[in-house]
Amino acid sequence: MVGTALTLPIIGMYYGLADWTSALTGGIVDARFIAVIDTALESPLGQVAMIPMLAWIANSAPAQLKATFFAVMASFTNLALSLSTLGTKYLNQLFLVSREVRDPATGALVVPADYHELGILLITVTVLSFLLPLATILIIQRSSWRSE
Repeated sequence: MVGTALTLPIIGMYYGLADWTSALTGGIVDARFIAVIDTALESPLGQVAMIPMLAWIANSAPAQLKATFFAVMASFTNLALSLSTLGTKYLNQLFLVSREVRDPATGALVVPADYHELGILLITVTVLSFLLPLATILIIQRSSWRSE
């Protein structure tokens, strides 16, 4: 799944943000400009976004089990990445989006392009990417797993 903050420019481009910014800036901030900036910021911001989670793990760990707790939480992070891949698969089955595919030999249309569910898919991914981590934190903070 796409990250929350970095999905917003994509949603904006889908709903015409690039057309508006291009007209406003004389063609400087167009769809390509937004895509390049989004791509350039995605990796470093994704790494920086991990810092609060790492601090929360370190703060939540019992003093005598910090290393073990951190290793277990890192395993849960890997599990979350695997679940994210499965979530992406199921969301793509729920919201059908397809690009045009033509037969290379004949040029005949094999699969027509269908992007009408893309906007709601992007919004769903953004909302889930924001709400699921917050819900997890709230559940853990209110459960017996919370460290004092």
